[in-house]
Amino acid sequence: MANQSKLHVSGRAKRLELLFERLLWKFRLVAMLPVVMSLVSTVVTFVLGTKSIARSLLALQAPEGIGDQAYAMEAKLLAGIVSGIDLYLIGIALLIFGYGIYELLVSSIDAARETDAGASNGLLDIRDLDQLKEKLVKVLVVALIVTAFKYMLTLKVDDGQSLLLFCTSVLLLALSGFLITGHRHKKDHS
Repeated sequence: MANQSKLHVSGRAKRLELLFERLLWKFRLVAMLPVVMSLVSTVVTFVLGTKSIARSLLALQAPEGIGDQAYAMEAKLLAGIVSGIDLYLIGIALLIFGYGIYELLVSSIDAARETDAGASNGLLDIRDLDQLKEKLVKVLVVALIVTAFKYMLTLKVDDGQSLLLFCTSVLLLALSGFLITGHRHKKDHS
């Protein structure tokens, strides 16, 4: 009789454990909140990027200045276009984040796998947390490079110190680009 009582308690404990594990497994769906918000933020950054570029293109219709005014206007127009590109890159980073969180915590995206029959889908093919971090870092570094480029457009180079600053900036941008893509090209060729 004592043995049957132990089995009954053991069965109840097992059912409670299974119930808790089911609830724990369903709790991963709370990750839908950052997924949805990152997708909404992607749309917002794409709209803002488009507005920035459109504003710059519309400014082309303004009468052209002379000398330094023309240079300042061109730099401002280019800065607006580069700002738009920067916003697009941030939107792409948010999109990668949303897809990655969904794939890692909620479910794999079957529609993406159906189209290529298991082939890699580039930036949106995320199988583990390290892949998500790597892809986000690459896009964010490119966004930072674009931002630095935007500020370099308006940098006045009129003495040796500003020329040195400009050249150092170009060198750091080139180094950043190499660090992001250089190692991959070496692997591809060997």
